[in-house]
Amino acid sequence: MKSLAALAAVSFAAASLGALSACATVSGETADEAATGASLVSAIANPARTEEARAMDEGRKPAEVLNFLRLQAGMDAADLLTGSGYWAQIMASAVGPQGSVAAFEPDQFYKDGPEKQKLDALVAASPGMTLEHYPFDRFAPPANAFDFALINLSYHDLYWESEKYGIPRTDPDAFVRNLYAAMRPGAVVGVIDHAGPAGDTRALVEKLHRIDPATVRADFERAGFKLEAQSDLLANPADDHSLNVFDKSIRGKTDRFLYKFRKPRR
Repeated sequence: MKSLAALAAVSFAAASLGALSACATVSGETADEAATGASLVSAIANPARTEEARAMDEGRKPAEVLNFLRLQAGMDAADLLTGSGYWAQIMASAVGPQGSVAAFEPDQFYKDGPEKQKLDALVAASPGMTLEHYPFDRFAPPANAFDFALINLSYHDLYWESEKYGIPRTDPDAFVRNLYAAMRPGAVVGVIDHAGPAGDTRALVEKLHRIDPATVRADFERAGFKLEAQSDLLANPADDHSLNVFDKSIRGKTDRFLYKFRKPRR
């Protein structure tokens, strides 16, 4: 028998499908684009997903986000700083057997323990998904390998240093340059992060784990990406950007920006 949480997740997925269908009607999307939306909702309703993952769906809006970014079946995709593998699992189901997903996780976060075991099990149970781990400050994906990539709530960490967690000073420009080289012409990179005020980026990240959206845009455009679109799907006007994202009063409800970058076709 399905748990109440699983049944609620299916209902939420159905509601998301209705919303996506309505958007398709209003914006004049093609049948292929509508089918993409339906496949994303199917991926979210995947019974292999845990209740812990499903509990995050309402706040993360995965169907709407990936539909906005236009993840499609058959794509080779990358989930950068994958964490629990939440997005990688959904993406692997959505791209289907003709596609693939590489989940990238820094060595500093991929250590023996319960979280590593859960991530290993998720990857093993997800056809088409592979796990790639690397030193935090030496991200070097293969060239011309991906059609799509997503960085969720982690880009700011490239400006973070932590002796406790073994995170050295990292060069965000080098990370984005290597990401640019890894993307195929016309490929999309989605960036979601906690919005923060302008100022000293490293100091802001250290204090609040937020980042000024303008910093992200400048970093990506400097590497050659073009900002194609942005969305307020994950915005929260009630968040004044003054609290650390781990503060209980705002955790899971921060004001988040969503950028869609594209590597130009040349």
